[in-house]
Amino acid sequence: METKKYSSYAQIDRELEILKIEKEISYQKLVFGVKKTKESFTPQNIVSDLIGSYSAAIPYGALVSTAVPFLLNKAVPFVKNWFAKRKRGV
Repeated sequence: METKKYSSYAQIDRELEILKIEKEISYQKLVFGVKKTKESFTPQNIVSDLIGSYSAAIPYGALVSTAVPFLLNKAVPFVKNWFAKRKRGV
């Protein structure tokens, strides 16, 4: 990489401002990527991805890959509520 030569402080300030903005953009991309990765690690997504990858090998794979995420979306909150009520003794 070639060393840049500046003729004024204004050019240096402009270059520093550009680098600062590029750094902020890179940071925001990283934050967004972490957020999307975090969102993808839900039990429903993990199971649906697992079922989706094996849907060709299982009989009625398309039906199973459609039904399992739907059932998990309904069953997980039900089981959570059941455990919560059970702990309280209701």
